[in-house]
Amino acid sequence: MGSGQDGQEARTLRRARISVAAVFAIHGAAAGSLATRIPWIKDHLHLSAGQLGLALVAPAIGSFTSMPLAGRVLHARGHRAGNRLLICLYAAALALPALAPNLPLLVLALFVYGATAGVADVAMNAQAVEVEARLGRSVMSGLHGMWSVGGLLASGVGIAAAALAVPGSVHLPLMAACLVLIALPACRGLLDVQPEPEEEAPPRFALPPRSAFAIGLVGFCAVFAEGAGGDWSGVYLRSVAGAAPALAAASYTAFAGTMAAARLSGDAAVRRFGAVRATRGSGALAAAGGLLVVTADSAAQAIAGFALLGVGIAVVVPLCFAAAGHSGDNPSRAIAGVATVTYTSGLIAPATVGAIAQATSLRVSFGVVTALTLGLVAGARLLAPRAAPHSRTVARRESDAVESNL
Repeated sequence: MGSGQDGQEARTLRRARISVAAVFAIHGAAAGSLATRIPWIKDHLHLSAGQLGLALVAPAIGSFTSMPLAGRVLHARGHRAGNRLLICLYAAALALPALAPNLPLLVLALFVYGATAGVADVAMNAQAVEVEARLGRSVMSGLHGMWSVGGLLASGVGIAAAALAVPGSVHLPLMAACLVLIALPACRGLLDVQPEPEEEAPPRFALPPRSAFAIGLVGFCAVFAEGAGGDWSGVYLRSVAGAAPALAAASYTAFAGTMAAARLSGDAAVRRFGAVRATRGSGALAAAGGLLVVTADSAAQAIAGFALLGVGIAVVVPLCFAAAGHSGDNPSRAIAGVATVTYTSGLIAPATVGAIAQATSLRVSFGVVTALTLGLVAGARLLAPRAAPHSRTVARRESDAVESNL
């Protein structure tokens, strides 16, 4: 009997891991799809660079304001139904920006797109924490790697659509419909975690818990480096290293590609060295990459530096979410708090790098980025794994219900 139950539990967890990996990939695919059609939206609505920049602030605001609501949705509907609802809403919202007829409605569409992205992000990370806790080993880095894979695959489709002159008003709604159709069956294997009967619903909005805020500061440093590297690597290659346009574009490919590969393989490093040592090592690699960038006197050295920076920051954000999920009795609230603090960095990083470069130089900007990566080394202990009694109690309670509902 015992071995039969163990086998059933193993099958349940295997399905849950596949399902949550699919949700991460769908989320990444929605993000990657929109990114490829921003130029089409700009041309279609005859927007200036300033108008487009204003519109692109809306998703960030929507995401920032919506993240605290995820815990309430999961409390009301449970993890499986809540994740299914939120990832489908996000996938459907992908169609809205391409259908907007003018700038005000584009801003509104992008706000809704960002809001659905934010709550879906928190919900899928909460489910990932549950799966990781039940498995008893690190899987969070690989799941975030699946987000990158989804984004890369979808961006490939978007590039092909743009090359074939398929309008964004056709491509994005079709992609939205496909992602919804994929999400519905993909969510069936998720763990159906339900709140304790006496557990109160979380507030609609609450400040991050103190523990989550501290963890979020570590993620803040990593995402700042990610935003700076992603948005400014090509410019750095052109203006500082004197690279040709094609070679400058390759710097982003090196940065994003190595970061995705490191996330997919990062769980092995975490299992071998532990979260604290892995984070310290990651911070040291990121700092070394930053130093290569700052001192670069050739395009090859700068590209190598950005690639190493991508490797160094890859596993830190997944580890921040994992640590948040085990930092208290309300994982969803803690994850939302970490996401809010962490992703704020992504909002301010590109503009901050530009402002510092305007006042001094891009080398100085990336000197600041390099200094921030040392925050990963200093704050690594905050990501030490902790027991999560509440989460594990709930997980055990719903184990049999999961199998019967699949």
